[in-house]
Amino acid sequence: MSKQIVLTGITTTGTPHLGNYVGAIRPAIEASRDRDVQSFYFLADYHSLIKCQDPERVNQSSMEVAATWLALGLDTDNAIFYRQSDIHEIPELTWILTCMTAKGLMNRAHAYKAAVADNEAAETRDPDQGVTMGLFCYPILMAADILMFKAAKVPVGRDQIQHLEMARDIALRFNHHYGDLLVPPEAVVDEDTAVLTGLDGRKMSKSYNNTIPLFLPEKQLRKLIMKIKTDTSPPEAPKDPETSSLFSMYKAFADADAIAAMRQRYAQGIGWGEMKQILFETINAELTEPRRRYEALIADPAYVEATLKKGARRAREYSTPFLEEIRRATGICPLG
Repeated sequence: MSKQIVLTGITTTGTPHLGNYVGAIRPAIEASRDRDVQSFYFLADYHSLIKCQDPERVNQSSMEVAATWLALGLDTDNAIFYRQSDIHEIPELTWILTCMTAKGLMNRAHAYKAAVADNEAAETRDPDQGVTMGLFCYPILMAADILMFKAAKVPVGRDQIQHLEMARDIALRFNHHYGDLLVPPEAVVDEDTAVLTGLDGRKMSKSYNNTIPLFLPEKQLRKLIMKIKTDTSPPEAPKDPETSSLFSMYKAFADADAIAAMRQRYAQGIGWGEMKQILFETINAELTEPRRRYEALIADPAYVEATLKKGARRAREYSTPFLEEIRRATGICPLG
């Protein structure tokens, strides 16, 4: 019986933060240990070029993201961990799929529609001003990432569901023309995924500039946690944990007994300064050892590179023969 294939792409456009860790990295790393599943995890460095044209930043982010996943315990013996740009078959499949994709489908992509709407609101002469073909065709590259490895399940946030639906549409259209080669993927949305609030009380996001980087040194981590926005209620006043960003963050790192005890502390009254100190100690306890491993990996880029190359070799054991099948099906093959 063949294993179920699950695939996850990891963007390389910034430094991983606590929200990334709780919402995506930690559950994915736990899943990487499942021996009944063949997991593919990849650094989406080609995707990063859509948003970032700073070569040093793209390269540094790839290093930071790879080191983060390795430091946190990704099982690279079971899961296949690779860099998108090392899989040379991906761009070729992207072009083949582009030739099968209706422009009207891409016109409906949320990111493209949002860019056009912004231009229209600004009353620019060209509604496509600032829109690159990378942005416009992003869903096709994402489809190639998924379809290349026949991933039946793709864990995504709700904002990525449309892209999975597009990948299904593209796969079905290809199969209609060339036979059932591609596996239409299914989006897997975990409704219980934790969403952390940032320094200002909004969702932690690079776009809000309110993040707490994952592997800050202890003193800097404590300093940022102490800056988290709170109200002006006095320490002795009872507080509602359900409206507290500090409690929300605490729940993501504490065990059930500690969470229950902290609810009691809120009901009795707790000072925000004390709560921030407890939060810092709880988060720091979980990250101390991974932080040490991360710093060692950052200092040893050759090891990280070798790990990614090893993953790429394993990934290409799938992609190379499969692309040959696709080439033959489309007529791009030797004569005679």
